[in-house]
Amino acid sequence: MRSLFRYRSQETPAIEPLPAVFPLVQGAEIAAAVAGQRTAGDFYDSLRVSPERVLFGLMDLAGRREDNGSILAAAQQTFRTLGAELFSKVDINESDAMTELSLRINRNLIEVSHGVHPCPAFIGCYHEKFGTLCYTNAGHTPGLLRDSRGIVELPSTGLPLGLFSHATLEAPTVGMAKGAGLLLVSRGVLECGSESHDPDGEFGLERVKEAFGHTSLDRAQPLCESILDTADKFSQVTAFCDDRTALALMRTA
Repeated sequence: MRSLFRYRSQETPAIEPLPAVFPLVQGAEIAAAVAGQRTAGDFYDSLRVSPERVLFGLMDLAGRREDNGSILAAAQQTFRTLGAELFSKVDINESDAMTELSLRINRNLIEVSHGVHPCPAFIGCYHEKFGTLCYTNAGHTPGLLRDSRGIVELPSTGLPLGLFSHATLEAPTVGMAKGAGLLLVSRGVLECGSESHDPDGEFGLERVKEAFGHTSLDRAQPLCESILDTADKFSQVTAFCDDRTALALMRTA
């Protein structure tokens, strides 16, 4: 994806990100979809960082969008610049590179916001040749990895970014078999609510997993749209819904 931001000064009104285009991935596909009015801090980006690696991330920055433009810009700049630098070489330790990238984004968020500014984030690097995914989950909703055996959660591997300058994160690696799919959703999808359907008023992770399990893994974009449509139907798109974002990575070969 090329998610380019232009940010407001004191005299210039905020401008939304330009439409995103994900990079082409050999033997795989990445896409995302967004529902809602983009008033909160959902943010995703992706770029090719080497001939065999594609980096992507989904973040959920606390606060309203009109107030956190400069923080989003800083996170994107670090993600792109440092991500390309760390993952560009052929012979690297992906886990070390992923940990370093996450920690640098974390510190940059603290510096730019001049204090605490929570930002749950899921950042992954997909290796086209090996079909592997190295990732960090910094307090984000669990990633959902589906293959022929079912769906497994990729839970948090550390605290949300933007909280503590010396926070630690783990960066495990998982394999993705042909036909497997990874689904990420923002907190707004889980919390999208309808009191008429559930006493707790939330769509929740279990409903995301159920919808994921019943959706075709043929294409990434229709999968994202299907998950968001299911959440919207449950909630009846009420005022209980915040920004809602879904991102999917599918291994097709």
